[in-house]
Amino acid sequence: MTIDDHIAKALKDLAHRTGKPFKQVVNETLQKELLASESRKPRAYRLKPASLGGPLPGVDLDKALRLSAAIEDDEIARELEQRK
Repeated sequence: MTIDDHIAKALKDLAHRTGKPFKQVVNETLQKELLASESRKPRAYRLKPASLGGPLPGVDLDKALRLSAAIEDDEIARELEQRK
């Protein structure tokens, strides 16, 4: 395991101040953080909607939906025909 220099220094300083072995300080610090993270409630996921604008002038969405449905119906019929 590789520990960033500034973190290793902070852990060594803590070990020196407390008189504990470096290994013990590392394990206690990791354990404390792991227990704390397990007890934290997950934050609610929030999504900010963004408007993409409306359809362009002259675009008939009903016609586009009918065309899409017709294409899908044709594809389903083709798949059913292939299964026979």
